[in-house]
Amino acid sequence: MAALVCGVGLLPWLSRTDPALTVLRARSADRDPDPETLRVIRDELGLDDGPLALLGHWLGGLLHGDAGTSWVSGSQVLPGVVQALGASLLLMAGALVVAAGTAAAVCARTLRLGARGRLGAARRPGGTATAVLAALPEFLVAAVLASVIGVQLGWLPALGWYGPQWMVLPSLALGLTAGAVLGRMLDDLLPGAFAEPWATAAAARGAASRSVARQAVRRCVPGLLPNLALFVVGLTGGSVAVEQIFDIPGLGRLTLQAALAQDLPVLQTGTLALVLLAAGAGLLARLAARLLIGPALRDGALQSLHRPRPPAPRTLPLLYGGLLAAVIGFGLPRDPLALDTLARLHAPSPEHPFGTDALGRDMLARISHGALTTLGTALAVSAAALAAGLLLGLLPRVSGPLVDTLSAVPPVLAGLLVTGVMGSGPWTPAFAVAVVAWCPLAAHTSSLLRQERATTHLTATRALGAGRWYLLRHELLPAALPPVARHALLRLPGIALSLAALGFLGLGAQPPSPDWGLLLAENQPYAERAPWAVLFPAAVLALLGALAVTAAGGVRLPRRRTRPAGPAGPPADRVVPAPRRKPDHPDALLTPVSASRTEER
Repeated sequence: MAALVCGVGLLPWLSRTDPALTVLRARSADRDPDPETLRVIRDELGLDDGPLALLGHWLGGLLHGDAGTSWVSGSQVLPGVVQALGASLLLMAGALVVAAGTAAAVCARTLRLGARGRLGAARRPGGTATAVLAALPEFLVAAVLASVIGVQLGWLPALGWYGPQWMVLPSLALGLTAGAVLGRMLDDLLPGAFAEPWATAAAARGAASRSVARQAVRRCVPGLLPNLALFVVGLTGGSVAVEQIFDIPGLGRLTLQAALAQDLPVLQTGTLALVLLAAGAGLLARLAARLLIGPALRDGALQSLHRPRPPAPRTLPLLYGGLLAAVIGFGLPRDPLALDTLARLHAPSPEHPFGTDALGRDMLARISHGALTTLGTALAVSAAALAAGLLLGLLPRVSGPLVDTLSAVPPVLAGLLVTGVMGSGPWTPAFAVAVVAWCPLAAHTSSLLRQERATTHLTATRALGAGRWYLLRHELLPAALPPVARHALLRLPGIALSLAALGFLGLGAQPPSPDWGLLLAENQPYAERAPWAVLFPAAVLALLGALAVTAAGGVRLPRRRTRPAGPAGPPADRVVPAPRRKPDHPDALLTPVSASRTEER
């Protein structure tokens, strides 16, 4: 936390810009930056004393409840940050309500079939609707809701923050994507919960299906709580684009404005508030997980939720992959930079299948050429995030504090910090997203391994003489790798959207690059006059999300066969498989079953 706050305090000097000039432009853009005016600002703010003296002065005042005054407006910082934090928390609460409803809709079919004991053959992975919800850009959803529902239909207010009615549209824009991702993660865990002995026993006793479904959700929620805490922090500080579109005075928007104006007292106080919120949310998530699981976590009496999965159908991934490849292939021979001012904002036609933009450039060509950079960058960042998340998730005492701290950094602020350190370049946005992209995967890995270490089959394997390396290779990683890899695939459209959000805010690719985020940002002002200029890039993003979601259902490790022990007995790192009982055998309700193999203690 201290390193992050100090890094934020060094932002003007890291970016090698004159803070006095930046503050002058933020105060009055028309004023002439003559040397005398800049010297007065430096003397007023104490910039000649250096960053360490300014940081020490701010910390000294903070200990006495004074966060200083804004360099731009001259008002007190702490009341403004508290007010912005209140607006962001209220917006976050509304978005969580929408996310909970969306997640419930995603899991409804699995819950209904599982509670009635008919999940087996009828089980199929989530499809296109979830993928589209997870892949829709938040700023695009916000722009469409504000334009259609707020302006054209006039059903709800579109701008401002004056009461509950003004919460509905931004909460929908933020909650739909988060709910789709959380719903897919919960839907991935529910089959394992319904296959546990307690669920079979409850069905045999005639328990109500609603009660069985409620207990299954309670069993799976502890594995999602760390990521739910990250969503809470992300919805509070990372909703900058939505706050800008709906003119909401939230903390994310305040922090972005302070970062662009290099208003250090406001920026440092806002960052500190986000870090404290992230630490508090992470602590509450861990405590809630322990309370929900109960003494089984301590006593090693849990059942594993990660059982062998049946092969997933390959039709939908091949279909979506083929469509995406066809779109890219048809557009690559076209020139993405060719201008035709006589064909500005033309509708789709045989000459321009996806229409043209405001400069007459072919949208199909720009989408196809932008896919090479957008998809390549998103895949590279996803692979790096998966590797870092798995490695750091194995060390929860190291990764836990890092996750709590870095998850509080909005991608926009991370982009500004990385740009200040590394300078502007084509890979700067990718590195900025990668700095925080591993956090949810590490939190997911730590949560899964915490419960997997408390399972009865792992206790039995350890009692039979298995070492740590054997447990890691044969038990822990096979249980954690497939769900975390599926989670990483679900995050692939989100990473592409984070890169797109940086482009939307002017921190990513710059014109005339055909990056998908820049396409959405450039054409969003023309959404009413030429909707195809926005709909086609969004449709390709949704197609990428559909491909990622359907392909994630097929991620699994091959099942291994364990050779029975010889006459001399099992070696130290071998587990002797017992004969498998039928599911309807009375002892099957009491005997714990291994997650990675069909073995019994």
